[in-house]
Amino acid sequence: MTLTEQTFTQAMLLAGPLEPKQEALLKLLCAAVTASLNTRLRSGVTPEDCKADFVAAASLYALAALHEAKDTDRIAQFTAGDVTIRTGSGDAASNCLRYQAELIITPYLK
Repeated sequence: MTLTEQTFTQAMLLAGPLEPKQEALLKLLCAAVTASLNTRLRSGVTPEDCKADFVAAASLYALAALHEAKDTDRIAQFTAGDVTIRTGSGDAASNCLRYQAELIITPYLK
């Protein structure tokens, strides 16, 4: 199973039941976050070196992006490369998910 597949599986467990469109979007977000997070790792550190933390952080980042994307009226910016979704107003739940992801993955980042 690839890291993206593992991230998606974990994200689905955390997300609970999703509509097919949301599930498809989550799968894309997991792929983008996995690739982006991989480029942020310190030199000499691979995703496999910190696999459990990498997958946990990536799944939380993807869920944060999915949560923000649910309310498309509030999306002010969306970037596919490096997965940037910004809303017009702060979203406490998404910010919390991103914060938790950062706490998990920070020891392995540049």
